[in-house]
Amino acid sequence: MSRPPDEDPELLPPTLPVTAFADLETLLRSRGAEDGQVEPCGWALVVYAGPQLGRLFPLAMGENVLGRAPGTAIALPDEEVSRAHACLRLAQGSEGDQLTLVDLGSTNGTFVNGQAVAEVRSLEAGDRIEVGGHVLKLVALDPLERSFHETLLDQSTRDPLTGLSNRGAILSELQNRFDLSRRHGRPLSVVVADLDHFKAINDTHGHGAGDLVLNTFGELVRQNLRGTDLAGRIGGEEFLIVLPETELAGALQLAERLRASLERQSGSLVEGLLRVTCSLGVGERSGEDRDAGALMGRADRALYEAKRGGRNRVVSAGSKRH
Repeated sequence: MSRPPDEDPELLPPTLPVTAFADLETLLRSRGAEDGQVEPCGWALVVYAGPQLGRLFPLAMGENVLGRAPGTAIALPDEEVSRAHACLRLAQGSEGDQLTLVDLGSTNGTFVNGQAVAEVRSLEAGDRIEVGGHVLKLVALDPLERSFHETLLDQSTRDPLTGLSNRGAILSELQNRFDLSRRHGRPLSVVVADLDHFKAINDTHGHGAGDLVLNTFGELVRQNLRGTDLAGRIGGEEFLIVLPETELAGALQLAERLRASLERQSGSLVEGLLRVTCSLGVGERSGEDRDAGALMGRADRALYEAKRGGRNRVVSAGSKRH
């Protein structure tokens, strides 16, 4: 495993990559977008400050609700954001697109360019919308610019091998979900998974085989997640799954599905590789968890128990094998 089982993980926010913007733009243009030959602009909000720094939210015609609730068009997991905080409306008018914003009775208010929104407010490109701890900038993007922003975000938050979130991004999301769960008294569970004998796979069959196993497990994770669940790779062969609105029993069911799915597929992954398994530790937030690191630390210790108990099993924090 990538760290001692009794060590709380360091929760770090995602950081933007050290990538030359000009070089990236050149790359994107080489994929088919040429100067002066781009499609009409579309509207979007780009997060300029807050936990989801760099994320781009394309706007649809009609109402786009900003809020903490998972089902909102612009979901901002921030305890200072109301479930349905504000609504941005995009409509076509006789003189072009019309954008307006209204606060939906939020607890902490909505601000545009530093001014509180007391009634319906017209918007234009460049306006900065402040909602809780987030600052979002309204932008008009052509397809090239949109691809540019999305590529930057992918480079800063995505693990390129598995397609899941990288360590910094998933730990930041865990802290956000932990704060919301504690403040509103809602359940939150986590699963920490580790591929068994992964070093032996690399040593015996090569790193290409190891990469295939990692990619396959990442795909299995994606296939088993709900829209509100989150997952990332936090170490060489270690993964973290964050399950909002999920009690321990539901998290254990997911963990067991992943364990069984990987075991069933393992024989067909690499020629000569007969068995690939994983061990999983599961924990649900309790009143004794002072922060997200404490919750993850308990799940990590359960993972250690699964390893010590023979691997290829699921163990929950504070319980025996399941």
